[in-house]
Amino acid sequence: MPSGIRLAGAWSWRLIVIAAAIAILIFLVIQLRLIVIPLLVAVLVSALLVPLVAFLVRHRWPKGLAVAVAMVGTLVLVAGLVTLASTQIAEGTVGLSDRLTTSFDAFKAFLAGSPLQLSETEINTYVQAAWEAIQNDSAVFISGALSVGTTLGHLLTGVLLALFSLLFILIDGKAIWGWIVRLFPLRARAAVDGAGIAGWTTLGNFARVQILVASIDAVGIGVGAALLGVPMAIPIGILVFLGSFIPIVGAVATGSVAIVIALIFNNWAVALAMLGVVLLVQQVEGHVLQPLIMGTAVKVHPLAVVLVVAAGALLAGIPGALFAVPVAAVLNAMTSYIAGGTWRSSPPAAVSPSGSVLWQTVPQSRPGYRPTGAPARAARVRPRSIRTTRNGSARSTPSDLSAPRAPHDSSEN
Repeated sequence: MPSGIRLAGAWSWRLIVIAAAIAILIFLVIQLRLIVIPLLVAVLVSALLVPLVAFLVRHRWPKGLAVAVAMVGTLVLVAGLVTLASTQIAEGTVGLSDRLTTSFDAFKAFLAGSPLQLSETEINTYVQAAWEAIQNDSAVFISGALSVGTTLGHLLTGVLLALFSLLFILIDGKAIWGWIVRLFPLRARAAVDGAGIAGWTTLGNFARVQILVASIDAVGIGVGAALLGVPMAIPIGILVFLGSFIPIVGAVATGSVAIVIALIFNNWAVALAMLGVVLLVQQVEGHVLQPLIMGTAVKVHPLAVVLVVAAGALLAGIPGALFAVPVAAVLNAMTSYIAGGTWRSSPPAAVSPSGSVLWQTVPQSRPGYRPTGAPARAARVRPRSIRTTRNGSARSTPSDLSAPRAPHDSSEN
């Protein structure tokens, strides 16, 4: 057998095993998505809140108060954004039916004057046929309503799970990571601990930079909508801010809502101008923000960003597109750290979970392994017996053969 064939075969079966392991992992993640997605959300949010909690603790705040302020402040901020967007939408939809009627009449006039030359009777016929089709397929909408109810239940469960996970990460994050590190063999703990720290640093950089990029996208599109006279500019900006957490495509997808609103409430010229604003913001994000700011923070090439976002959306839809970039960035940082080999000269980090009351109920190590940094078990030594010498001085002798013997001194003879 030629050596090239044997080498190719050796590489092939190893790559097949790796691909099979990755496929099984992806399958398990998809099956457990109702648990994995809230946990990933909690980890991503904790990357922002852990530095805040540490800052407050360094300034002599009690740990519980710091965690409470961080979590309550985050909830108040999110609730404030939702309330502001809801209020603006309620005010902007006043007279929506009249505007829709006017826009529909203008659309019919456009179709009549277009090369299609559709008459009003033909347009009404098509609209009636579409309405009959909707009525005939009402079972689809009933099942869809049931599906929406199920989805709302899953959403509520996911929110509660994310909040509980975030709470325990803020309270016991270091202890949880120390326990995970101690699950590995002793020789691998330095590599695992260092890789985890590198990945956590990258995740924190990604979260902070992504908020900056999303804010720039939201301000750009929101201000553009306000200058063009498009209604509901503030809800549009909030929607763009949330959508921009999906790099490259998020701002465009949410910006299309602004184009539709401009088409309904304004006219074709304003809608085309709004399209230009969205494309301009997307170009600034793709050619300036992502390569210079995001690429420097997470060390991921823009092409890799596009590919992982597409792969994540294909595998898991919106959650996959949302978490594709942070997962890729963290994995890249961890593998680069392990491949660098600097962990060989660093001992495993000794993380003591004993400071947490919650953590005291969790087993600290596996049988057969001693905790990191714990001293080896010393030999059991019995108390020494004391006897008196001829000159009256006291001399101790070991009463157990397992105890170390004192060196012989010739001066005593």
